[in-house]
Amino acid sequence: MAAMKKVLLAVAVAAFAAFSGQRFLKLKEIMLASREIPVKHLSCHYLQNIEYGAEDITILKDGLAFMSTGLKFPGLHSFSDEPGKMYVLDLLHPRPTPVELQISGELDLSSFNPHGISAYTDEADDSVYVFVVNHPHHNSQVEIFRYVEEDTLVHLKTITHPLLHSVNDIVAVGVESFYATNDRYFHSDALLLVAVFLDLTWCDVVFYSPHEVRMVADGLRSPNGINLSPDKRYIYVSDIMDHDIDVFERQEGEQLRYIKSVAVGSLCDNIEVDHKTGDVWLGCHPNAMKLSSYDPEDPPGSEVLRIKNIHSEKPVVSLEYADDGHVLMGSSVAAPYEGKLLIGSVFHKALYCLLK
Repeated sequence: MAAMKKVLLAVAVAAFAAFSGQRFLKLKEIMLASREIPVKHLSCHYLQNIEYGAEDITILKDGLAFMSTGLKFPGLHSFSDEPGKMYVLDLLHPRPTPVELQISGELDLSSFNPHGISAYTDEADDSVYVFVVNHPHHNSQVEIFRYVEEDTLVHLKTITHPLLHSVNDIVAVGVESFYATNDRYFHSDALLLVAVFLDLTWCDVVFYSPHEVRMVADGLRSPNGINLSPDKRYIYVSDIMDHDIDVFERQEGEQLRYIKSVAVGSLCDNIEVDHKTGDVWLGCHPNAMKLSSYDPEDPPGSEVLRIKNIHSEKPVVSLEYADDGHVLMGSSVAAPYEGKLLIGSVFHKALYCLLK
């Protein structure tokens, strides 16, 4: 009996070791730990005033771009101890320069920590509303602002809800309604690693309005960026750990119907959509290991991808910009506008580029 117990224990240990080794290799594959990318630059220059990243950028049809800066995110590097800020940039100006937005209203700016953003124009009166994911003290909430004059955001409302427990990004579809991605199931960093290690697909997309809040898509590993097609019929979600973009169709009652996934081969963060062409632009992390374990001697690189004809049987995924981290570290968003491209990063700088 004692000998049998030893045999069973040895078998169990061997099985666990084999499973752990397999999962470790899978984790390295997910993080693209051994990936190197070629350098492919555009005609670019750094945007003035952006020193601590531009994690997300959204551009209105009239060329007005909003940017969130100064994100502090668990497990990622930051060059700043100051609260985050919001900037606005006019892409129709001959020399676009980011201007810091002044925030008025009852919002604690000392703990302002902006992450994903979205903007909505009310067709009734052309009012512009800016939605910002905010993580004060690592909490999860959404702020709604109204954009007034040239450089002011008026804080209107803070939204919290149990279903909005770990919001990464949002896309506004009304004055007070939006879709949001929850990028983790567990709040604990240790349990998050366990979820990644075990390949759990427990994350989701939530729809919020003042009248109802509900989960509308699930079975995701780690949804990050989310955006809307120009005709407002489709929702795009970047499942960063799956290295793909999920396409959903909006149904009656704001339900989402899964259509397909488009493989992109990189850890893509935020999604922006060209207002005119419908092309999907992605700010990606070519090697997540370098991003999470920041080393200035071997910095995390940047990668911008574009998807043309995403709804066709054969979407075309192309590399538009790539850098080894010596120009731009940790790209997180790429926002196009009429031959121009803004590339933001998690904690570094932002680029203004001209497309060929």
